[in-house]
Amino acid sequence: MTGLATTFGSGAMTNSINEIEQAEVIIVSGSNTTEAHPQVARRIFDALDNGAKLIVIDPRRTLLAEFAHIHLDIKGGTDIPLLNGMMRVILDENLVDDLFIEMRTENYHALRDMLFRLDLNKIADITGVALEKISAAAQLYARAQKAVICYCLGITQHVCGTGNVETIANLAMMAGHVEKEFTGVDPLRGQNNVQGACDMGALPGVFPSYQAVNNPEHREKFERAWGVELSPVPGLTLMHMTHGGPKSPVRGMFIMGENPVLSEPKANKVDQTLKELEFLAVSDIFLSETAQLAHVVFPAASFAEKTGTFTNSERRVQMVRQAIPPIGSCRPDCEIIMSISERLGYPMDYESTAEIMEEIALLAPTYGGMHHDRLESSWGLQWPCWDREHPGTPFLHKYYFSRGLGQFIPTTHQSPGELPDDDYPLVLNTGMVYHQYRTATMTRNSVTLNRECNEAVLEVNPQDAASYNIRTDDMVKLSSRRGSITLKAQVTEQVGAGSVYTTFHFTEAPINELTVDTKDPKSKCPEFKVCAVKMEKITT
Repeated sequence: MTGLATTFGSGAMTNSINEIEQAEVIIVSGSNTTEAHPQVARRIFDALDNGAKLIVIDPRRTLLAEFAHIHLDIKGGTDIPLLNGMMRVILDENLVDDLFIEMRTENYHALRDMLFRLDLNKIADITGVALEKISAAAQLYARAQKAVICYCLGITQHVCGTGNVETIANLAMMAGHVEKEFTGVDPLRGQNNVQGACDMGALPGVFPSYQAVNNPEHREKFERAWGVELSPVPGLTLMHMTHGGPKSPVRGMFIMGENPVLSEPKANKVDQTLKELEFLAVSDIFLSETAQLAHVVFPAASFAEKTGTFTNSERRVQMVRQAIPPIGSCRPDCEIIMSISERLGYPMDYESTAEIMEEIALLAPTYGGMHHDRLESSWGLQWPCWDREHPGTPFLHKYYFSRGLGQFIPTTHQSPGELPDDDYPLVLNTGMVYHQYRTATMTRNSVTLNRECNEAVLEVNPQDAASYNIRTDDMVKLSSRRGSITLKAQVTEQVGAGSVYTTFHFTEAPINELTVDTKDPKSKCPEFKVCAVKMEKITT
């Protein structure tokens, strides 16, 4: 994987959020930014006010696409050919950053040779985007001095998600839009502190700071610090744990702040797996759908009831300070974990979250200068922050990539795992709305947010609505090969003909009972964004 894409593997933005405001050109791909990341969207709108040009790559005509100078309304799952087509245009127009490529990268000739073999007319046919628009977008991006690419789950939640990210890295390096301020590639994390969780080793194959468990030196360091022998074998991925069913090797599970019964694909399989466990414990601040299946539920303290740190998408580590004591029997996450660990025979005797942070600084090199006393007196620090004197890193790759040279990886189109056919003629895409968050465990407890949006709707193109004799507010049955749900229709031109779209927030319409469990072979991320469905109007 490229040095740039290795950073993306950890989900980290190469640059800072505020830098977006000074960009000349912004590409937003696979992100409904106004709904899912409104604070980032605000920076994009500020940049537009400053004269920036916006390119949106999205099958839907989102609010952000309404403001775009160029909207590349691709067919779902065709990001790689579109991006390759843009790079071919950059080649043809002699807009390649030759100096950057020569000094900072390798394997460029392999990419160039692949691009020269492409048929741009065929790319236009595969993607559904006119060649003139592809060319205009490519030239706009490559000619800019300061250009940013923002992307989110619409890029990664595909069977070719890793390839999508690698192709974005290829595009950024080809144009030289990395290593400096107001440029870069900015993956927008899907949830609060998911960046911090990954940084701390909440991934199958790494210790904190992405130190591989199968590296003897890394393992020995943590064994000395923790006083235990550690396995060199990577653990199971999320889907391996939640989709094992009766034959799963996992017999007990502790789920913390996660609601896989609603959030995971082929959700009926998740429900079956959790019910087959010999023991399930869940820690959460509300009784989620997953917690309702648990043998034991630990009531967790909310952000306002505990002290510690969060790490956001721009790698910024910030202090969270306790505002009120934990309500009732709620306890901070670290106390729950320490209590469980002690009962399992491994005492954790941390006296404070500051002491935990000291250990993190000792063992995780990129957090080496992160201490509570420094974070208390600042707006936070961005990793890598190597020691107490280090000021943090607003943007990455200034002098080198994590692997030395950035590696171009030629990547070709891979079709989605399930395409429409005569039996299931429509393509389903899923996402979020502004007023609800993820599986809505928290937000549906808000009267104000529920007043704005308290049910799922299925967006249907007017052409398809006419074919099915469907009007807005009609109830429809949406089915895939995995199940069926009912929900209201909303006729809108935000989706193209042959496509439908809805959200996954609502337990009354558990959309992930329909989605496929096909996944990217490298990242193991499931393909939420494309599956085949059929639709029927419900008549009473």
